[in-house]
Amino acid sequence: MKFVESILEKLRRHPKRIVFPEGLDPRILRAAAIFADSKAGLPVLLGSRDAIHAAAEKEGVSLRRVMTLDPELASDLPNFCRNLEKLDRYRRMGITDARAIMVKPNYFAAMMLQYGQVDGLVGGANGYAGSLLRPLIQLVKPLPGVKTISSCLILEKEHPLFGGHGVLFMADCGVIPHPTLDQLAQIAFMTGHLALQLTGERPRVAMLSFSTKGSAVTPETQKVVAATALAKKLADQAMLDMDIDGELQADTALVPNLARLKVEGSTVAGRANVLVFPDLNSANIASKLVQHLAGANAYGQILLGLAKPAADLSRASTVEDIVSAAAIVGLQAVEYRKLYPVEAF
Repeated sequence: MKFVESILEKLRRHPKRIVFPEGLDPRILRAAAIFADSKAGLPVLLGSRDAIHAAAEKEGVSLRRVMTLDPELASDLPNFCRNLEKLDRYRRMGITDARAIMVKPNYFAAMMLQYGQVDGLVGGANGYAGSLLRPLIQLVKPLPGVKTISSCLILEKEHPLFGGHGVLFMADCGVIPHPTLDQLAQIAFMTGHLALQLTGERPRVAMLSFSTKGSAVTPETQKVVAATALAKKLADQAMLDMDIDGELQADTALVPNLARLKVEGSTVAGRANVLVFPDLNSANIASKLVQHLAGANAYGQILLGLAKPAADLSRASTVEDIVSAAAIVGLQAVEYRKLYPVEAF
């Protein structure tokens, strides 16, 4: 947990407001109380105030530093409905239909995020894939020039054999099933950028494949090679210091002895701290194997490409996972304000 402790320490200097749409979930209640007590920011729980406080009392959780907000009674609900109706897909809806959508916690939370009433959003602990992503993608603007919304999972092992001091960034583990060449390059660039924001260390991004440097030549491996070149171009254009190499097999990316045998002159092989997978199948399977077989702590999914930071949790998330995601999203909010003008939001 050293990684999360370092994130919380940084966040205490610039506390942020994090909204949790699932205000009645016992894990969310406990996580919100821990987050508030850590002085990392103000948690905002959505739902009936009475129901939330009753649930907290049942769990023995104090909400003295936690804000609750009922979307159905919120003073901003009429404004949010009008904003929803301005969107193309909702333009033909009447106020009744708009209200029915906006009182849903995930939609209300996404609108709060878009209009700056909170700095970050953490949800998805009770929902199926897409239940949180859909309102976020529909209501929150993308970052300037970004067309790809993807996700990143951050894995930490106590014994730092691999990655940056035991921390590995893995993408895309949750959003895009079959990324195009351009999407794969964007995923690599944005994940490397996130690694730089959160750790301050130079990202070493490995574009993974079943082949290393032409050991097999197929349309799939060639796609990874081309995406690697494009990702390097994106990093150069943004003037970000990161190393990107591919195509590399996973062991070549991580194990120094194998890297020396297979690759010459690579600044990434054997030293990768960011792993970019060719598709969602391989990324999701690999991340779960690392969690459960290697006992790694997993933080995320951290969503990439939105103009405001958010995390889409797994339904298996623990209280510690939720606190960690909130801390990461909060620190992202700090970095976003440094990197992007207000007009971008």
